[in-house]
Amino acid sequence: MSDDLFTTPWLRWVVTAAMLAGLCLLGFLVLDPFIVPVVWAAILGFVTWPGYEWLRGKCRGRGTPAALGMTLVVSAAVIAPLAWLAVVVRLELAHLYHATQSMLAGGALPPAVLKLPWIGDQLRDLAARAAQDPHALGAELRNITDHSLDQIGHIVGNIGRNVAKLLLTVVSLFFVYRDGARVAQQLGRALEKMLGPRVHNYLNAIGQTVKAVVYGLVLAAVVQGVLVGLGYWAAGVGAPVFLAALTTVCGLIPFAAPAIWACATAWLLLEGNTVAGVGLLVWGAVVMSWTDHMVRPFLISREAQIPFLVVLFGVLGGLAAFGLVGLFVGPVILAVLLAIWREWQAESQRPPAQ
Repeated sequence: MSDDLFTTPWLRWVVTAAMLAGLCLLGFLVLDPFIVPVVWAAILGFVTWPGYEWLRGKCRGRGTPAALGMTLVVSAAVIAPLAWLAVVVRLELAHLYHATQSMLAGGALPPAVLKLPWIGDQLRDLAARAAQDPHALGAELRNITDHSLDQIGHIVGNIGRNVAKLLLTVVSLFFVYRDGARVAQQLGRALEKMLGPRVHNYLNAIGQTVKAVVYGLVLAAVVQGVLVGLGYWAAGVGAPVFLAALTTVCGLIPFAAPAIWACATAWLLLEGNTVAGVGLLVWGAVVMSWTDHMVRPFLISREAQIPFLVVLFGVLGGLAAFGLVGLFVGPVILAVLLAIWREWQAESQRPPAQ
């Protein structure tokens, strides 16, 4: 009786499905630390694939040398600016520290700043101590550091993990270039067996959305950061490169970059630099409006046939759910859902077969 029970087709199917689900779960647990680097490598490889195809042609069709060369080029394009930016930010922060120390010691804080609630009293007290002891600012920073060791350790740990993820992304990028086309074909065939020919519409939606997010969000954020950074420099704001980099990073998140520009403008006005503050206000408003309402929607609509609002919600929701990689994953998920909806609408409007 028991032998007959274990030889029934439905029980074999259940056991097979349970074993397969268990293996998939174990595989996910093993690969979980590497999912984000692989996704970043896939995004970078997909966006720069035309460059790899060109380089492979120059290498007479040899994939490995072309993949290695392209990996080095993309890595240099990402790592070199980050290293340069780290050096510049360090220098500018040191300059900002000395300028703040001199301002506190000389009692040159703007009166409007001293009238701000809570922070005004703190700055007034710090300025009074700095007038007697030039090293009061350093002592205050050390005091804050001593009370924030856990947070600093957490930040340092995150930096170490992000560096490790960056190295894994570089290694994964090489294999994406070398084996990406073959893996994509195998994945496409497997999905076609499960979902039918309609899967190609979903894959096209994914590709178009990734390009739209990269070109529409990243390029627009870079343009925004560079142009507003020129405004910081022309207006005489301290640490203009640091603020420009911060504006670029915040520009990846819709409506976040204006906060940096508004704070810099407010600081200039509170210092009494009315001409520079008004000039930065006008320049920033023009740049922000131009990139947010013309450049970004144009790039997104050109690359993907999806509404800008869908991309906006996908970016914000993906960022909240998945972190930085959610900037791309969120819009892709909504784009696939939109493709399914459009296909269902098209099928529902077809006349029934006679």
